[in-house]
Amino acid sequence: MKRYTLKAVGLAAAAALTLGACSGGDADAPAEGAATADPNEEITLNFTWWGNDDRAARYEEALDLFEAANPNITVQTSFQDFPNYWTARATEAAGRSLPDVMQFDLSYLREYNENDHLLDLTPYLGEGIDTAEVDEALLASGALDDKQVGIPTSTNTLALFYHPALLEQTGVEPPAADYTWDDYNEFVAAVSAAGATAPDGQPIYGGADYTNTFWFFLQWLVQQGIEPFSAEGEINFTEEHMTEFLGVAEDLRAADAVYPVDRGIQLLPLGGFTVNESASEFSWDNFLAGYTADSGDESIEMLPVPTGPDGEKAMFFKPSMLLSAGGSTEHPAEAAMLIDFLINDPEVGRIFGTSKGVPATQVQRDAMTLEEGSVDARVVAYEEAVADHVTEPVPVPVKGFGSIEAEYKRLAEELAYGTITVDEFAEQWFSEAALMVQ
Repeated sequence: MKRYTLKAVGLAAAAALTLGACSGGDADAPAEGAATADPNEEITLNFTWWGNDDRAARYEEALDLFEAANPNITVQTSFQDFPNYWTARATEAAGRSLPDVMQFDLSYLREYNENDHLLDLTPYLGEGIDTAEVDEALLASGALDDKQVGIPTSTNTLALFYHPALLEQTGVEPPAADYTWDDYNEFVAAVSAAGATAPDGQPIYGGADYTNTFWFFLQWLVQQGIEPFSAEGEINFTEEHMTEFLGVAEDLRAADAVYPVDRGIQLLPLGGFTVNESASEFSWDNFLAGYTADSGDESIEMLPVPTGPDGEKAMFFKPSMLLSAGGSTEHPAEAAMLIDFLINDPEVGRIFGTSKGVPATQVQRDAMTLEEGSVDARVVAYEEAVADHVTEPVPVPVKGFGSIEAEYKRLAEELAYGTITVDEFAEQWFSEAALMVQ
């Protein structure tokens, strides 16, 4: 099978999205038509992101450096968990009051690109925003309709995280490297059964219901040889595919072997895995830093995703996040300056390490402290270890992706509470998706 490097992944995304190719780093100044920053003007930029307290602390440290280098600019910050973050952005977009600079996700880029909600950063590619060290194909993942509306900050891929200490308490071994989805189900059931009588009275669960996350469904589809979305932006899978995936964990739900959804909601923005009540969790590899900080467990390990029916894992790299500017910002040049600083400053690379994914620029990758056993070193080592399993391009989000992803999450909660069936889940999701993906 063909191995996809980050560049190949970006090229595939560019082709499927019909992205405009952009490059930067050669211009001596922002292109004609770009606003110019006035170093003597006192201004305030609003900057927001999603994440936990660990990410907030890193951003605040980085922004202190930016303000020290630009004493005329004050950066006002805010952050939320992922679902509430997008609810807030939707409200702001309706009032054309999006923040000056925002952390952005590939899933929402297409719909926010409409009606000029995002600033076209193309005029600033060059000295304003130096993208010379950003892979051109990766950069293209933030371009739509010949406009650069997002600058990738980093990349990541999926992983299975687990707590060795919790497994030791239950006496259950972690999955083998070539484990399947069925093997993982057996692992979850075994841990939950053994952890039901934990000494401290708090049960230990094997994991959460992984079928409740849309990106995990996409990973499973890719393993079945199904390209989730067509190049024309259409859904390429059926209700039967969705019910089959949801059914993979049906026995775990029926046996109450997965982490309770009501307990998980009570813990937000944390979760069962981060409070050491659940032994494993699927997520993006850059979550290691946050998981370690929130749980206090420095021994957390990672495994690749389960093996598919053909014996291959069929993994993919994804731009973990981007930085965008609000289309109505009154300070576009300064917004571009902040984006440039966050993707290129070496000290920012040291501060964040791999907590947002492997940095997109070499200068920040070189600045990371890769001490043996450190979080950064372990994430880099993980991506190197699974590189041969990365054989597929990232599924390219369609218009309305953020909405259909949110609808999937909403229905998954209802399924967990038993208020709908698997068949009703798929039927309702496709009915809503027909309205959202247009």
